[in-house]
Amino acid sequence: MAQNFQPPAPDSYTAAPVQAPAPARTGNIGLGVLAAVVAAVVTGAVYGAIIGASGYQIGYAAVAVGALVGLAAGKVGGSNPLLPLLSVVLSLAAVFGGQIFGMAWLLADEFGTTVPDILSVGFDKLFEAWKEVSSPMTYLFLAIGGYTAFQTARKSA
Repeated sequence: MAQNFQPPAPDSYTAAPVQAPAPARTGNIGLGVLAAVVAAVVTGAVYGAIIGASGYQIGYAAVAVGALVGLAAGKVGGSNPLLPLLSVVLSLAAVFGGQIFGMAWLLADEFGTTVPDILSVGFDKLFEAWKEVSSPMTYLFLAIGGYTAFQTARKSA
């Protein structure tokens, strides 16, 4: 008579050790915020210089601003859920600041003065001028920069 029987494991058999799962990467939110602020200031200035030198707003530059701000926040700050939202705000500020800086550059060229002289006129007057020359594309570039920052920060963490 035959029965189904599995023989015992040999004495030399040892089970594989169970490893604890690796801890989730938390990052440093303070350094993430600092990195995102620095990236926003630098990329906003570069975006403004591009606008001032070319006389045009370039959509890819707004995407680059958002991507670099989001990348800095996500890579340095980790997976904190507030960092993508902060990246959106900083990216919007960087793109807007770049547009203001680029407009000041263009006005300085037009009036034969320096950019600091134009910026010293006052933000309210520059903002009014920005509103007069802004178009739907201006707001689209702001939105693209913010969306790119959110997605990059979320996916790079």
